[in-house]
Amino acid sequence: MTRLMLGRTLERICKGVLLLCLLHFLIMMILYFDVYSQRFDLFSRFNNGRNGSRNNGSGTGSGHHYYYFNLSRPNATSATYLAAGEQLVPSLQPENNQTPSPKPLPPCPENPPGLVGRLLIEFSSQMTMERVQKENPNVTDGGRYKPPDCRPRWKVAIIIPFRHRENHLKYWLHYLHPILRRQKIDYGIYIINQLGEDTFNRAKLLNVGYTEALKDAEYDCFIFSDVDLIPMDDRNLYHCYDQPRHFAIAMDKFGFRLPYAGYFGGVSGLSKKQFLKINGFPNEYWGWGGEDDDIYNRITLNGMKVSRPDVRIGRYRMIKHERDKHNEPNPQRFNKIQNTKNTMKKDGISSLTYKLVQVKKFPMYTNISVEIGKPPPRPIKG
Repeated sequence: MTRLMLGRTLERICKGVLLLCLLHFLIMMILYFDVYSQRFDLFSRFNNGRNGSRNNGSGTGSGHHYYYFNLSRPNATSATYLAAGEQLVPSLQPENNQTPSPKPLPPCPENPPGLVGRLLIEFSSQMTMERVQKENPNVTDGGRYKPPDCRPRWKVAIIIPFRHRENHLKYWLHYLHPILRRQKIDYGIYIINQLGEDTFNRAKLLNVGYTEALKDAEYDCFIFSDVDLIPMDDRNLYHCYDQPRHFAIAMDKFGFRLPYAGYFGGVSGLSKKQFLKINGFPNEYWGWGGEDDDIYNRITLNGMKVSRPDVRIGRYRMIKHERDKHNEPNPQRFNKIQNTKNTMKKDGISSLTYKLVQVKKFPMYTNISVEIGKPPPRPIKG
């Protein structure tokens, strides 16, 4: 009985193995015929392509018949080719594994998260240009910087009227470059150097700076700053606003107060549109004083208002110094200020004349040396 059961079991096993062998044979035949048919189709297309190219070469046509052949391996990046006559040329079909184009940068935040707030400003330690350059490795030649992680709304040119203030400039660059980078400003710094020893003309140099900066880049915002004024709070953002901006509203020399309501001196900013609306700055204020009041009059006479930061944020420290030679107070300034309405259309950026002597890009700023002429002779009293 046991032998009978064992025999039947072996019989069933043999039948199972036989069925598996038969199934394996059928699968192999199907795969064989499938591959054979693909190869036959491939060769027939290739021969048709050769015949087509020969027919075209005999004068019956000018075009070629192209056939696609994918010569890449599975899961590999390779080109797709076309058969043109007896040659294989790359096709114009895009690859699936092409690197996608970079996403556009997001707008820079209105209040950058890296700001510090109130700053400690001191001028007792020795400052060198090498130190400034080492502190700001991301600033490019000409004093240019653009944030790499966001898209600023404004492109800002910072204009500084200048003569014989090299030591002040080192401190200004030492403090301002880090502040501007934290503020996510796209900016360039332009030092407008008045050559010679004739009477200084701050406003005319600012007009020159506006003109020359636009030759260098498409700026739409302009900050005009004295070289001896350092902001004490990096929340005082150096960009343009809906109205002309007065930044330096609380200087230490004035007891951190606005000296009078119409004061617009020290550091100010205008968009390109606002600047052109007031015909830029006056060119006829030779010597110290008066030009900032004339600018304030131009703004109000053209229907605009001066905007200012909070007094706790708009604080500045001034680098102490003696009055510059050939920058004595202008005795005619009060009379000129009273006539702004009559002079602003003919005296300004539209009437600017100067001689450009040199433009030189340094690592931390662009130096523009100019000759701006001399003041007209004063009328003789009598």
